[in-house]
Amino acid sequence: MGDVELTLPAGAVSRMLAGELAVLPTDTVYGIAAVAAMPEACARLYRLKQRPLDQPTAVMLGSLDGLAQALPELAGRAEAISRRLLPGPVTLIVPNPAARFAHLCGGSPHAIGVRVPRLDAAVASLADALGGVLITSANTRGGADPARLENVPRSIRDAAGFEVDGGELPGVPSTVIDITGREPRVIRHGAGDATTLEALA
Repeated sequence: MGDVELTLPAGAVSRMLAGELAVLPTDTVYGIAAVAAMPEACARLYRLKQRPLDQPTAVMLGSLDGLAQALPELAGRAEAISRRLLPGPVTLIVPNPAARFAHLCGGSPHAIGVRVPRLDAAVASLADALGGVLITSANTRGGADPARLENVPRSIRDAAGFEVDGGELPGVPSTVIDITGREPRVIRHGAGDATTLEALA
C-alpha cells in the first residue's frame, strides 16, 4: 500500500454487520472478509471460496488492543510472542481456551489463527470495530494470491458488498506459525520469514 490513506465506503461497519462480505488489502495480499462473530456470513464466505467447513481460517484484527479484546484469555508466552511479532505479515496459531470463534477453528476449537497485519488506518479501524474479521486470500480455491485488486476473480468481487483498493501489495501470503506447543512451529513459510524466524530465535 502507498502513503495515501484509504477511504472506506459509507456505512462499511453497518454493512458488514448486516452480513456483507468485503475485499480488503492487507500487508501481504488482498483478502475476502466477513465479520468473524457472524457464523452465517462466514459460511457464505466459505461457500464462495469452495473452502471445506473443517478448514481453519484466521481472524484479523487491526491492532494488538483489538486482539486483546477479541481473545482476552491470550496470556503468558503466547501473548509475549504475539507482541513480539505483531503487527506484521504473520499468522499465529494461539491457544483458544474459551473456544472463541469456534466455527472458524475446524476440528480444533481450542486453537485459533490470528492476524494483526500492518494495515492502512481505515482498514485497521474497520477490523477492530467489527471485533475481528474472518479473512482469507481473495482467490478461488487453489488460485494465485492477488497482489492487485484487478487480480481478484470477478466471481469474488461480484459477491462482495464493497472493495477497497490498496494499490499493489507484496503478493506473498503470511508466514504461519503454531505457538500452541512447547516450541514455535512454522506451518507455512511466507512473507517476512527471515525477520520472523530471527525474532523467534
